[in-house]
Amino acid sequence: MIKRVLLGIAGIFFFVSTLLAQDVPSGVTTAFKKGSSQELGNYLGDKVELIFQNRSTNTDRQNAEVAMDSFFVSNKVSGFSVNHQGKRDETSFVIGTLVTAKGNFRVNCFFKKVQNKYLIHQIRIDKTNE
Repeated sequence: MIKRVLLGIAGIFFFVSTLLAQDVPSGVTTAFKKGSSQELGNYLGDKVELIFQNRSTNTDRQNAEVAMDSFFVSNKVSGFSVNHQGKRDETSFVIGTLVTAKGNFRVNCFFKKVQNKYLIHQIRIDKTNE
């Protein structure tokens, strides 16, 4: 009986700690799955560094949304899967694979905590050789 109670408490503790550790907004993964720059725009910080195929641009939120829209239009998205995500102090990240009609892309998305919300400050998209 005591084993069951202890296992139950441990299970609840693990479940709650897992939920609290995931500070990557789920809407970001949904936006990538849909190829929706408009939805992604809800999670962009005021300043965003975009890196497409090793070309870096520092821009504001509106221009970042326009650039992502252009990318999604030229690369029709058919799926997105999260490969890894993590959190440390006031930052978090998600690494995933974006599946498009023109091939797969590795997406690295980095977040900073701003007023109790995690906002994107960098998106890096590189073509994979798969």
